[in-house]
Amino acid sequence: MTFCLSLPRRFLVVLALLTGLSAAGAAIADHHEGASTAEQAPTPLIMRYREGEHYQRVPIAKPSRGDDIEVVEYFSYGCVHCFNFDPVVETWAAEPKPGVKFTRTPAVFNRSWEFLAQAFYAAEVLGVSEELHQPLFRAIHTDNINIGNPALMTKLFTDHSAVSADDFAQAFDSFSVRSKVQQSKAQGRSLRLRAVPSMVVGGQYVVDGSMLKGGNEEMLEVVDYLVGLLKSERTMLEAAAGD
Repeated sequence: MTFCLSLPRRFLVVLALLTGLSAAGAAIADHHEGASTAEQAPTPLIMRYREGEHYQRVPIAKPSRGDDIEVVEYFSYGCVHCFNFDPVVETWAAEPKPGVKFTRTPAVFNRSWEFLAQAFYAAEVLGVSEELHQPLFRAIHTDNINIGNPALMTKLFTDHSAVSADDFAQAFDSFSVRSKVQQSKAQGRSLRLRAVPSMVVGGQYVVDGSMLKGGNEEMLEVVDYLVGLLKSERTMLEAAAGD
């Protein structure tokens, strides 16, 4: 097993899907009937991965806004598989990726993960996300510290950042942090996340290790493929709009 399951596990409903890039490329080729080869749409991306088999379409898609394609990792500090996956995704995210924006969102499958999501957003509000990301993981999975204890969570923040105990307490219990936690919980339900770590690409596709023979290690290959797919779709739509 290379992933943490949602509790309770929900049956994933696979919706009827739109046609793939090959069909889109054929449609545009028909639109260009009679045009020169140079004027036709580019050859579609090779279908290395299949929708419904290696990744799923988000039930209610919310395409990335702006020029960048957003890639979001859904994870929890309480998930050991997320802990093991983190160095891999850090290396991937550090590589130059023009037109791609990477972010993280804490998954909330139970009450203990809700507490950890509060810590994630408290660090974000206090501007110390980078300082606390690894210490939060290590405290749970390496040092066996019960950071569900508010005093120990406070100490973790004060030991690894310039944040005072009072500032941490104020941020941790703030309305904005609690609201963000509830939003994360709602997002997870709308995406029908089955497990973490999961990656959502462009607000349209979701993939997790349980879908792949290669587990979490193969996820980023699928993410790169989906980014390429979305870029190709954009190129074809822009070409069609320009005619």
